[in-house]
Amino acid sequence: DELLVSVRDHGPGVAKGQEELIFEKFTRGHAESATPGVGLGLAICRAIVDAHRGRIWVEPTPPQGATFTFSLPLGTPPVVDLSDDAAPIAAEP
Repeated sequence: DELLVSVRDHGPGVAKGQEELIFEKFTRGHAESATPGVGLGLAICRAIVDAHRGRIWVEPTPPQGATFTFSLPLGTPPVVDLSDDAAPIAAEP
């Protein structure tokens, strides 16, 4: 059993062959060059979904836009690194 969440947008879409690439750090679509950002949003989404043992993907939605979907297994706790060498999460002063 899994939870499935989809979000559809009506933006410029995702170029064919870029479906996996856009989830990498510092990667932005060609149509996004005029929009402020550094290309971390989808990489962060993938890291969160991966930590919960889920999947995330994008599908084109012709004639424009895309559908972003992620799934999370039900009843499965997230992967948490509790080792001593794990980086602490702290706010900058």
